[in-house]
Amino acid sequence: MSVVKILRYGDEKLRTPSKEVHKVSSKVKKIIKNLIDTMYAENGVGLAAPQIGENIRAFIIDVGVNGEPANPIVFINPKIIEKTGAVNSFEGCLSFPDAFINTRRYANVKIKALDKNGKPFVMEANEGSLLAIAMQHENDHLDGILLVDHSRNRFETDQILAEKDLPPIDTNYLQEEAELEEEIKNSPQLEESNVQN
Repeated sequence: MSVVKILRYGDEKLRTPSKEVHKVSSKVKKIIKNLIDTMYAENGVGLAAPQIGENIRAFIIDVGVNGEPANPIVFINPKIIEKTGAVNSFEGCLSFPDAFINTRRYANVKIKALDKNGKPFVMEANEGSLLAIAMQHENDHLDGILLVDHSRNRFETDQILAEKDLPPIDTNYLQEEAELEEEIKNSPQLEESNVQN
């Protein structure tokens, strides 16, 4: 078992865009194994390579619920090819210990990627499911984008971050998401939709 340190918010490596994987080598497979072992050790739903200091475009997700056998899904060189709808996600991240923040996310996403053996696949998740949120959240890590960049209330988020001894939001990274915000505000059921990642 190879549990490695997870970088905390404030570490510049989390803001560095990751490099494409050109070959699923033994080194890449070792990074994937470290991601899997570390995610389960920390009771996470997903973990991206940059969070353990590895600059490659890879992440893993397991949205199984209690009692289900471990089923990590490996995404290498992922690319979101469709995104529609909007949802409020009450979201956490292993790089933000114990901090949960209301974020804007797409409700429906389709992603293409390579699996752990380098074979291409396409996965779709809808209706603001945990899988849909997790795919967006982990994919963002590969571009140096973090959950606070999707914050619905910057000042509330800064207060939560301060309580957890984390740096405030860097406004240079805030995402322009006026259309998503409008869709969430105009749909009462979306305002109540909370997903923990």
